[in-house]
Amino acid sequence: MTIFMWVIAGLGNPGSRYSRTRHNIGFMVTEEIARRYGIDLKEKEEKYKIGRGSIDSEHILLIEPLLYMNRSGFVIRDILGKFSIQPENLIVIHDDLDMEIGKIKIRRKSSSGGHKGIESIIQSISSKDFVRLKIGIGRDRRLAAEDYVLRKFRKDEISLIKAVIKRASDAVTSIIVDGPEKAMNVFNKSE
Repeated sequence: MTIFMWVIAGLGNPGSRYSRTRHNIGFMVTEEIARRYGIDLKEKEEKYKIGRGSIDSEHILLIEPLLYMNRSGFVIRDILGKFSIQPENLIVIHDDLDMEIGKIKIRRKSSSGGHKGIESIIQSISSKDFVRLKIGIGRDRRLAAEDYVLRKFRKDEISLIKAVIKRASDAVTSIIVDGPEKAMNVFNKSE
C-alpha cells in the first residue's frame, strides 16, 4: 500500500455557477498541478475530487472538496483520517481578499484570517498546524465581500491570474521538495 506523504487541497465551491470565480482560485491551482504532474482528479462520493500522484518522488493526494467552502473541513478531516496523514503534511490553497491580486503568501500555524474554508478546516481537524498557500484576489470596497468573491476575474486580470496559478503551483512543488520554510523564504518575498 502506498503511503501518501502530502495532501494538497484546493478550496472552492462546487458547480458550474462558481467555476472560474475568485473564490475558486484554489481549484484552479489544483487543476494546474494535476495537469503538470499527470494526475487524474476523479469525483468520489459527491464529497470531493481526488487524485493520486507524486512530485519529485514524494507521494501526494490532490483534493478538491465538493462541499461548499464553509464545509471544506469535513472533507479534509476525513481524508487525513483515512490516509493517516498528520496536519503538518497538509497544504491548503485558497483565495485571500486582503492581498493584492496576483500575490501569493505561504503561512503555517496561522489563524483563519476570517476565511470560512480555513475556519472550517481548523475546527474540523482541531489544528492550525498546516501549510496555507494564500492567493491574493484583491478587493472591491464598493461590493460586499460575499458578492465580490463570487465574481469571475475581469478580462484585464486574466493574464495575471494565469501567471499566479503557475507561480502558486511552483510554490506547492517547492513546499514539498524543499520544505515549507525554504519555500516561504523564496515565495513570500515581494516580486
